[in-house]
Amino acid sequence: MYGVVIAFQDYYPGKPFLAFDGSVHWVGFKHFVDFFNGPYFARLMRNTFILSFYFFAFGFWVPILFALLMNELKNGVFKKFVQTASYLPHFISNVVVAGMLLSFINMDGVVNAIIELFGGTPISFTTEPGYFPAIYTITSIWKSFGWSSILYLSAMSAIDPSLYEAAKMDGANRFKQMLHVTLPSIRPTIFILLIFAVGSLLSTNSEFILLIYNPALYETADVIGTYLYRDGLLGGNFSFGTAVGLLIAVINFTLLYIANTLSRKYADYALW
Repeated sequence: MYGVVIAFQDYYPGKPFLAFDGSVHWVGFKHFVDFFNGPYFARLMRNTFILSFYFFAFGFWVPILFALLMNELKNGVFKKFVQTASYLPHFISNVVVAGMLLSFINMDGVVNAIIELFGGTPISFTTEPGYFPAIYTITSIWKSFGWSSILYLSAMSAIDPSLYEAAKMDGANRFKQMLHVTLPSIRPTIFILLIFAVGSLLSTNSEFILLIYNPALYETADVIGTYLYRDGLLGGNFSFGTAVGLLIAVINFTLLYIANTLSRKYADYALW
């Protein structure tokens, strides 16, 4: 972690991180100020927050709903098949998923073929910035919801069966059992994962975005991670990239701390 000191200096490969012979050029908060005053600051923050918020708002509850539905299935063979099928996308490489996605949304892809089948006009998804947030969110949810549901299913497996029996004796149907027994029992798991989700609100899957975006989509697809890759890594501006990465880490930790504090105060569940 001591390498983060290059965020406060003009570092070039081959120079030492720390030295007392004058070879280290300290610049203080110069790189942070440059990022704030940069021409892309507003766009990067907006896109990063929007894509992360969409995934948080639409993707957080999908694994919970899926786990609840799986918990209600009584056919063991079918249940295992569906669970296994939902886990598989998690193990598919981002490169493969990106290749599949781009082939589906191309002008001659499956999606446009379906649009034409219903009398619509083909859409150039790879050059229209307005469609990128939806494409990224849907693909990310599809890839992660099955794997994310494992924690909820594990929590459900630990629920005392006598609670369901008592609910049945009180006249509760399966929906009410799910509402009044299952959901309250997995509430601690939900809140803990919610805290983690809030703590990563300014983090996006930059690797996946790099594989599916292009300059025509920068308006809605260029996020902090992709910008750091282009300017910090490819451009050799390592100090600037480290400074921005450190800033985002601090912001994420602050959000995590706030979410943990609020959860401990109002829900009595917290990481610490």
